[in-house]
Amino acid sequence: MPAYKDNNTQTWYASFYYQNWKGERIKKMKRGFRTKREADEFIAKFKLEQAKDLDMNFEEFLNIYLRDLSNRIKQNTMITKTYVIEDKIKPYFKLKKINEISPADIIEWQNELLAYRDENGNPYSPCYLKTVHNQLSAIFNHAVKYYNLKNNPARIAGNMGKEKSKEMKFWTKEEYLKFSESMMRKDGVYQAFEMLYWCGLRLGEMLALTPGDFNFTKETVRINKSFQRIKGHDVITDPKTEKSNRTVQMPHFLAEEIHDYISRLYGIKRDSRIFHITKSGLHHEMDRGCKETGVKRIRLHDFRHSHVSLLIEMGFSAVAIADRVGHESIDITYRYAHLFPAKGKEIADKLNIEREEIVNVA
Repeated sequence: MPAYKDNNTQTWYASFYYQNWKGERIKKMKRGFRTKREADEFIAKFKLEQAKDLDMNFEEFLNIYLRDLSNRIKQNTMITKTYVIEDKIKPYFKLKKINEISPADIIEWQNELLAYRDENGNPYSPCYLKTVHNQLSAIFNHAVKYYNLKNNPARIAGNMGKEKSKEMKFWTKEEYLKFSESMMRKDGVYQAFEMLYWCGLRLGEMLALTPGDFNFTKETVRINKSFQRIKGHDVITDPKTEKSNRTVQMPHFLAEEIHDYISRLYGIKRDSRIFHITKSGLHHEMDRGCKETGVKRIRLHDFRHSHVSLLIEMGFSAVAIADRVGHESIDITYRYAHLFPAKGKEIADKLNIEREEIVNVA
């Protein structure tokens, strides 16, 4: 192994050549190892990763997996993914060779999570268990798809937990109007809630809005970005999905409200954000408004559900609603199927009329 001792510092260093993915011969050097063994271990590990040889331990493959994803998913998604991996997956599998992990190993890991109880005797929720298992399965799928792992042992072992059926809470128009009255004295807050309710925007989409996104002649707003607060920094990203890039037609009264609001923002530039309230700030205002008005408390994301339910009540089709709110697939809109009015009786009545007309003509 190309490990050498530095007599000046009495430490060891690694110096060797490797071939990168382009086929280029690259020199690699790293100093500061206390022993020759540490230098040799570094060289072996580095070459395994470069060769994409799955005769490596799980922790080493995780480095490859996270590196592969680093420029492909949003930063906040990576943070969430990394947290789950570090806390619930890596401690159990890190020293096992990834090509030797079996379905039986997966089941043993699942059993540990299923047996967990916190200080109050509560287990992990079925939804959380499913989320953790799906992440482990995603790692193995990556190895199968891109690095020739024979199979995915997590898929063979089967899932645990179950996906939570998310309760869709929403406000009726009357409930929202009652709530909004308590927001009117808070400039910026009132307009933020108006955009959420009457346009069905996601929170990040609303917080990213700039004056340049509005066309007050056509009374439209362009959605092409999202705002997030990540590790204390303001970050502007692409919208959630490709279909999220859209232009939303505003009702006339809302266009007037936003135009008036922006006109009072002294010195604001076309590309400056118009809403600077935080997510926690909006939660605080919701708590206040619900307490003052007696309207039931919903989540911020439920403003989006409220908008969809309003459009359904007004008789718009699932296709029109999906286009307006930026659903990636109309299947997402059909999750609101229970809110669409039942048409069975109406259909039967119209068929009766059609038949009677034919009989009468005959």
